[in-house]
Amino acid sequence: MNFILIGMPGSGKSTVGVILAKMLSFDFIDSDLVIQKRAGMPLQQIINTKGNDYFSKLENDVNASLDVENTVIATGGSAIFCEGAMEHFRKIGKIIYIKITCDEMQKRITNPTSRGIVLKDGQTLADMYKQRTPYYEKYADITFDWTRGTAGDAAEEIKKVIESYR
Repeated sequence: MNFILIGMPGSGKSTVGVILAKMLSFDFIDSDLVIQKRAGMPLQQIINTKGNDYFSKLENDVNASLDVENTVIATGGSAIFCEGAMEHFRKIGKIIYIKITCDEMQKRITNPTSRGIVLKDGQTLADMYKQRTPYYEKYADITFDWTRGTAGDAAEEIKKVIESYR
């Protein structure tokens, strides 16, 4: 059984994922790091030099090719647009949506143009939030509404919820 974390950029998928994996004695994969390794460059450089479409195809290919067991996978915020990858994730585990408010996301993301976030020309973070939320809700087996506490607190709460799936 794998647990796949989805959510907005800045929602804490990578931070919570590492802690959760330790709590479960699972492996951990940050799919953004796998994408960077495969491309040989940082996410923002991929987007700037090759474009959003190339990045999305690479993201789909990387995520759809993950063949793991007993792993917590933190995905990039745009993974929900990769239909093939999301169907793969449904087959190999439970998808957990770490939900934060738009205001919280905007507080956490201080560097949207250098962070490796797929934004269309002229799209604001609020626009992105509105566009992506229905996709996160569509794919989530479990929604964790993170409104307060530390990443450790969030991981502990998620662990309690997922114990029934193990």
